Amino acid sequence: MSKKILAINSGSSSIKFKLYLMPEEKLLISGSAENLGSSTSQLSYKTDKTNETRQIPLKNHSEAIDHIIDVLMSSGVVKDKSEIYGVGHRISHGGSYYTHAVAVTPEVEKRIDELKVLSPLHNPNGLAGIKAFEKFLPDAKEVVTFDNSFHHTIPKKAYMYALPYEFYEKYQIRRYGFHAPSHQYVSEKARELFGKEKTRRMITCHLGNGSSVSAILDGKSVNSSMGFTPLAGVVMGTRCGDIDPEIIPFLEEELNIDSHEMRRIMNEDSGLKGLSGISNDEREIESAAKNGNERAQLALDVFVHSIQQYIGAYTTDLDGLDTLVFTAGIGEHAAYIRSQICKNLDYLGVKIDEEKNKNNELSIEAPDSKVKIAVIPTNEEIIIARDVMNVTQQ
Repeated sequence: MSKKILAINSGSSSIKFKLYLMPEEKLLISGSAENLGSSTSQLSYKTDKTNETRQIPLKNHSEAIDHIIDVLMSSGVVKDKSEIYGVGHRISHGGSYYTHAVAVTPEVEKRIDELKVLSPLHNPNGLAGIKAFEKFLPDAKEVVTFDNSFHHTIPKKAYMYALPYEFYEKYQIRRYGFHAPSHQYVSEKARELFGKEKTRRMITCHLGNGSSVSAILDGKSVNSSMGFTPLAGVVMGTRCGDIDPEIIPFLEEELNIDSHEMRRIMNEDSGLKGLSGISNDEREIESAAKNGNERAQLALDVFVHSIQQYIGAYTTDLDGLDTLVFTAGIGEHAAYIRSQICKNLDYLGVKIDEEKNKNNELSIEAPDSKVKIAVIPTNEEIIIARDVMNVTQQ
């Protein structure tokens, strides 16, 4: 029997949602609540008949969810709240507790709250979303998809840090990897589109305000750039990515700040925003760079270089490269960034077709490229919806 499944993707100041008819995977409505807590907050949605944006003051995630429920009802895709069989939530950090999606329980909620120290931008808001839907849809089955679950196949040699081993045993300090639904979706889609043989050794680049690179071998994640927390890896919108760890106590002493303020600086004031001094939005930085802003150009150069380093390293992990995939906001739309990343990868046989790249085509490799280069729009929400079905049908 078909069931209506709501997929919720809560960010630090936004909520994306999609309602599917499952298992047909028919999209009934999609939308987002943006800029929560600010004067520019808005709610937009579209169906096959409607495309609407509402300027609404939304103080927090709970208020946004109240309006999302109203949109589902007023759009006609849901006539009664009881029609929504299940709600799936994307949660950033599940630690070592969860390697797959699970049903929401008080114990799961407690773990999510405990792990907010490792993902301060996302875990609290994800938990707020869970609690809000418990209030608004008390009869719906709630399921959590964790942002690190797809990466549980990373081998120990790749996820261990060279710290005293007892830190791993006692605190589970290790590399986890994140953006799991996105890397899972685009890697599965690439295998479906191009065949398993051409995608056996694949690197997926999820590039947005949060960015990560993953190595996929025969459909399984074997390495990913984010680490113990989503702060590690490549340069991001406001996050610093990899830095010398000695910088942290040095700045705490020099600036006379505590660890909480240092964590905030690395998560909220760094990355493209910190380097450029302009914004965390790649589009604004690229525009400034074209107008001669040297710091804007530097920010883009550092961003690109950090991604190239991971692609080179992960090609070693994979013993070669068959397919390179770009996805997420920057990966799907920033032709300049894709071009710059591919420029120095000739040694891997990566050659881009600039015309196809400018048009954001599916395959953007040149005819003589030894590596398939693909631009695949991500769909984290369908992974979440599938997880709801899998967990509740067991």
